[in-house]
Amino acid sequence: MSVKVRFAPSPTGYLHAGNVRTALITWLFARNQDGHYLLRIDDTDTERSKTEYEEDIESSLIWLGLDWDEKARQRDRMDRYQELIQKLKDDGRLYPCYETPEELALKRKTLLARGLPPIYDRAALGMSDEQREKYESQGRKPHWRFKLDHAPIQWDDLVRGPVQFQGQDLSDPVLLREDGSPLYHLCSVIDDMDYHITHVVRGEDHVSNTAAHIQMFEALGVVPPLFAHLPMISDKDGGKLSKRLGSMSARDFRDTEKLEPMAIVSLLARLGSADPIAPFTSLAPLVESFDISKFSKGSPKFDMDELLRLNEKIIHQTSFDDVTVRLAQMGVPDLDESFWNAVRPNLTKLEDVLEWWRVANGPVEPVVEDPSYAEQAATLLPPEPWDDQTWKLWTDRIKEQTGRKGKDLFMPLRLALSGMAHGPELATLLPLIGSEKAKNRLIRHKKAA
Repeated sequence: MSVKVRFAPSPTGYLHAGNVRTALITWLFARNQDGHYLLRIDDTDTERSKTEYEEDIESSLIWLGLDWDEKARQRDRMDRYQELIQKLKDDGRLYPCYETPEELALKRKTLLARGLPPIYDRAALGMSDEQREKYESQGRKPHWRFKLDHAPIQWDDLVRGPVQFQGQDLSDPVLLREDGSPLYHLCSVIDDMDYHITHVVRGEDHVSNTAAHIQMFEALGVVPPLFAHLPMISDKDGGKLSKRLGSMSARDFRDTEKLEPMAIVSLLARLGSADPIAPFTSLAPLVESFDISKFSKGSPKFDMDELLRLNEKIIHQTSFDDVTVRLAQMGVPDLDESFWNAVRPNLTKLEDVLEWWRVANGPVEPVVEDPSYAEQAATLLPPEPWDDQTWKLWTDRIKEQTGRKGKDLFMPLRLALSGMAHGPELATLLPLIGSEKAKNRLIRHKKAA
C-alpha cells in the first residue's frame, strides 16, 4: 500500500508547538515510507480563518524544512461536500434538530446533575412534521446531526493499540450548522476519502471524534484509514503547554526566540518516543530512524531549557558556509570564517554573534575606574600575534606585577575592554579585539575604540 498522509491545520491562529509536532511526525512518517504528504487547509470556519494565518502555516513549515507534495483548501470543495451531504440525508444518516443552544445546554446540565453522561437524547428523531413546520414558521433553522449506529466501534491505533467505543455511548455529532455549512468532522472525512489518505496522525484529543468518523467513512462506503493518536504535550511540570508557556508558536520560536529550526525539529521529532533526543543538523537521519511504533501513550513534557540546550549544540556544529547568508542579513557581512570559528563554541543563539562582533570591532565606550591600573595593564600587553592563550599570559603578568587577583584583577580589564560587566569570554575575545584597540581602550582614549 502506497502511504498518503495529510497535515490539516485550521488557519485560525499561528502554528502552535503541538501542531508543529503533528506536522513533523506526519512528515517524517511519509518520507520514511516514500509516501505522499498533503497540506490541507481546514478553513470551513470562515469567520475565524484568516489569510495571514494560512501564510504563517506555510512559512513555518518551510522554515522547519517540511515540504509538501500537494496542497488543498476546504473552502474550494463546498460543492463536493454538499453532494455527499445530500447522500447522507437521503440515506437517513443526517437528521435535522431544532433545539437552541440554550435548550441543549439545559439538557446537558440536567444529565450531568443526575450523574449521567451528556449524550444527546435524539429527541429530534421523534418530532412530527407538524412540529418541524411550527419551528420553521417561528424562524428556527435546524442544525443536522449524524445518526450513529449503536454498535461497537473499534480500531487498532498505531500509538494507542486497540481502541473500542460503543456507539450508544456517544452523542450524535453535529455536522451541519443552522446556515447549512458543514463542520470539521464531515469535511475531514470526505477529504480523507477523496484524497485517498491511508494514515491519519493527530492528537489524542481527537480519539472520540475518530470513533464517529469511522462510522462516517462506512456510511460513505469506504474503508477508514489507519489512525495514530499522539498524546498531548505538557510543560515540564505537567501543566497545559499553551497556558504555561505562552503561545509557543513556530513564529515565536523563529522571530522572538531566534532559535534554529533544527532545534525545534530535534526536540519534537523524538519527544515521547523511545529514541533519545539529540541535536540534529539535518532531517535525513530523523527520517531514516523514524518508526511510529516507538511513540508511547504517556504525555511527553516540553522543556524550554532542553530546547535551548539543543539550539546551542546545533549552533556549535554549524559551519561558516551554512550561516554566511544569515550573518549578512544580520548586518555583519564582513565577518569571516576565522571569527566565526573563534566565537562559535561560546554562542547559545546565532544572534549572540552580534555582541561578539560589536565588542571586538567597536564602537565601545570603555569603563575605566582606575586609570593607573588600566595604563599599567596596557604596558604589559604581550606582543602580537595573539591566540587563545594570550589572555592567560597577560593576566598572569598583571597578577605578578600588581598582586591583584580574582575580581579585582579581571573586572577592571573586562570593563575597559568591553564596556560591560558581563559578556563574551575574554580569552576568545582579546585576539579578536587586537593589540591596537585593546591598548586604546585601556588608556581610555576620549574617542571610543
